Amino acid sequence: MTTTESDEVFETTPIAFTEDDLGQIAYNRDGLVGAIVQDASDHAVLMFAWMNAESLRRTLETGRTWFWSRSRQEFWCKGETSGDRQYVRSVHYDCDGDALLVTVDQAGAGACHTGNRSCFYRAFGDGSQNR
Repeated sequence: MTTTESDEVFETTPIAFTEDDLGQIAYNRDGLVGAIVQDASDHAVLMFAWMNAESLRRTLETGRTWFWSRSRQEFWCKGETSGDRQYVRSVHYDCDGDALLVTVDQAGAGACHTGNRSCFYRAFGDGSQNR
C-alpha cells in the first residue's frame, strides 16, 4: 500500500492471467507491443510506451506498470525515480492482440516526464476540434 501526495491510498494488485492470454499478444518484429495507459478515475489517456513479453508479465504479476525503454535498452517501472507511480487496475488487449490498454490509478503529479499529468498535453491548431 502506498500513500500519494494527495493522501490517496493505492494498493498494488496483481492481475490474473494465463499463458494462453499471453500467447494472444502479437509483438512487432522488435518484440514489442504498444501500451496505452489510461487513468481509471476519469479515463484520461496518460501516456504511451512499449512493452515486451517480460515487461508485460512484470506488470501483470506486480500490479505496477513496467515498460521497455528502446533508447536505454532496459526495463523501467513507472515512477521509481519520479515518485509518480502507476497502480494497475486492468489490462486489455485489442482484437488483433497488437495493442494494450492499461488502466491505472495514477499517483503523484502525473504520468509525463515533463511534469504534466498526461503526455498528451499538446494539440495541433487550437485543440478545440473534435472534442
